Amino acid sequence: METKFRIDLMEIEGDGEFLCPACGVTISPDDCSEMTYSILDTKTKEDGTLEEVIVQCRGCQSIICLDGFTLLEEISSEQDFGIILKNH
Repeated sequence: METKFRIDLMEIEGDGEFLCPACGVTISPDDCSEMTYSILDTKTKEDGTLEEVIVQCRGCQSIICLDGFTLLEEISSEQDFGIILKNH
C-alpha cells in the first residue's frame, strides 16, 4: 500500500532538508542524484509560481507532497536572485 504524507516547508528550519516521515532518510533539495528521492510532479499557480512538489522516497516508496512555497514567493518579490522556475 502506498503511503502519502504532506510536509509544509514553512515549518522546516534550515535550508530545506527534511527526513522522510516513514523511513527517516534525509531528503535534500541539493541532492540532484535522485538516489534518495525522485520528483514525480510539480504544480504551479496560474501566475507560474510554484505551489506544490510531489516527491517519492527511494528508500520506502512513500509519496511526499511538499507545499509552503509562499516564503519563496515573498523572498523573490523582495530580491532578484536571478532564479527562474520552469514548469517541465
